[in-house]
Amino acid sequence: MLSLCDFICLNRYYGWYIHGGEQLDEAKKAFQREMDQWKAKALNKPFVFTEFGADTLALEHKLPSVMWSQEYQNEYMEMNFAVFDQYPFVQGELTWNFADFQTTQGIMRVNGNKKGVFTRARQPKDVAFTFRKRWKNKE
Repeated sequence: MLSLCDFICLNRYYGWYIHGGEQLDEAKKAFQREMDQWKAKALNKPFVFTEFGADTLALEHKLPSVMWSQEYQNEYMEMNFAVFDQYPFVQGELTWNFADFQTTQGIMRVNGNKKGVFTRARQPKDVAFTFRKRWKNKE
């Protein structure tokens, strides 16, 4: 089936839904193990990450970082970037999501999905500057 694809898209949340919080180092190792398995397949196709992200409350700051803090979102993104950069076949990254958005009410989310780089009011979270630095270094 993979031979029919021109490129491969993956949604991954290592460090959020898998090994979140204090387990960020374990998340990185698990992500690398999966990527090593993809590399071993020698598919010779570009990979694009179409979703990765961590929910963040715009006013939450904690040291040491904890899930939902701006510091954790930065650490989470930097971990993902480090893994992406290890594998030349990773040719695209699309974070989930550009901006926070409303979802249905429930116990899993605080007033919506907060994985945005920007708030619902389109104000930058700290991670917007992490992305800016990454993109400027890619020029």
